[in-house]
Amino acid sequence: MTERRSPTIRRRRLGAELRRRREAAGVTIEGVAERLECSASKVSRIETGHTTATPRDVRDMLEIYGVRGDECEELVQIAREARQKGWWHAYSTVLTGAYVGLEQAAESVRAYEQQVMPGLLQTEEYAKAMIRAARPDITTDEVERRVRVRLNRQSLLTQDDPIDLWVVLDEAVLSRPIGGDAVMCAQLERLVEAAELPNVTLQVLPFEVGAHAGMDGTFTILSFSEPSDPGVVFAENATGGLFLEKSEELRKYMFIFDHIRAAALRPEESVALIRKLTKEPLWKSRQRGSGWT
Repeated sequence: MTERRSPTIRRRRLGAELRRRREAAGVTIEGVAERLECSASKVSRIETGHTTATPRDVRDMLEIYGVRGDECEELVQIAREARQKGWWHAYSTVLTGAYVGLEQAAESVRAYEQQVMPGLLQTEEYAKAMIRAARPDITTDEVERRVRVRLNRQSLLTQDDPIDLWVVLDEAVLSRPIGGDAVMCAQLERLVEAAELPNVTLQVLPFEVGAHAGMDGTFTILSFSEPSDPGVVFAENATGGLFLEKSEELRKYMFIFDHIRAAALRPEESVALIRKLTKEPLWKSRQRGSGWT
């Protein structure tokens, strides 16, 4: 498989390699910071991939660790690639690019959604309606730009080396008519079409399951083809989201996802249900505003 190039994953990989070489040399973060005449937090952020290191930074750090020659040049080249701009950089005013950059390089995505369709499967009109409702404080132009990013991301499903996507949708996602009847029905049809792709697996977690392993909230697990790139969990919230990268955190969320998909309808049953809902929508099963009787 051809690797999808992403400066975000390059930055993360570079940080991990620099940390490994620092620890092998027996040097502390504080010691590196003192030699480079910078803050310890800068060194830490470079090692965690949250700050982009310049090629000069990398050369200076490797000199401290006693790393020279081809090994040094290889890491300096990764630093150059990490400083390149991804396509999403043009939209930096309306989003934080960390998630998009990781998704760009991911081999597989495992997601559980409780409230809305995952961005990789949203139609344009559904995305507009959802963003307008969720962010009433932003301008029409910002809405359009956010939607454009979402649609650009969807090329990951159909390009030559497509991402492997497995999504479990809570039945609530299918029950809430975001954008109105026509928009929602078109969105359900989009799900059916996407499920026909060989790299997309879609399941529905029905209400009758009751309590389940995913009740703490929505999350996405990103996995990568390179062993040197550990997986990451993204737990989304109103202010952006939280990245969880510790191995025990990843194992916990994989455990939760396995339990959720085991409780959900099988993929073929899920698609059949969604196809049925395009003709018999759940949100029309009771009169709007009538309440429960």
